[in-house]
Amino acid sequence: MNMMIKTPLTVKGAQMLRDELHQLKTVERHAVIQAIAEARAQGDLSENAEYDAAKEKQGFIEGRIADLEGKLSTAQIIDPATLDTEGRIVFGATVMLEELETGEQVTYQIVGDDEADIKQAKISIGSPIARALIGKSEGDTADVMAPGGIRQYEILEVQYI
Repeated sequence: MNMMIKTPLTVKGAQMLRDELHQLKTVERHAVIQAIAEARAQGDLSENAEYDAAKEKQGFIEGRIADLEGKLSTAQIIDPATLDTEGRIVFGATVMLEELETGEQVTYQIVGDDEADIKQAKISIGSPIARALIGKSEGDTADVMAPGGIRQYEILEVQYI
């Protein structure tokens, strides 16, 4: 029995992948085909660096298109706003934490691997901190294995936005 592995994505993450796919199919693909045609028109392909570069880029674009189509076809799109998990931390939740030792407060959203971006405070569901938080609720503490040892966080707030 072939079980399709579902890739969890937030609504925003799925839209981001769709936008990239659209850009690749409508703009990039045509541009690289044009570049190949122009390089081909220059004659000898054996020493034609432009042709080789354009063919390589075409391979990358086609690979990325296939990758994105695959991810979107197996995506389990989750809208955090529709979740009713009685305050428990789940995929898509936005969590405000306080590190107990330093008192530093941080807010993260738990997202899929393709959406993770620490600069936007989006952490992957597979990250140690996300794994420590899943299933917990406001007021709980979570122990996270960090490079410098275990860090303790108190969960101040859980939002589904």
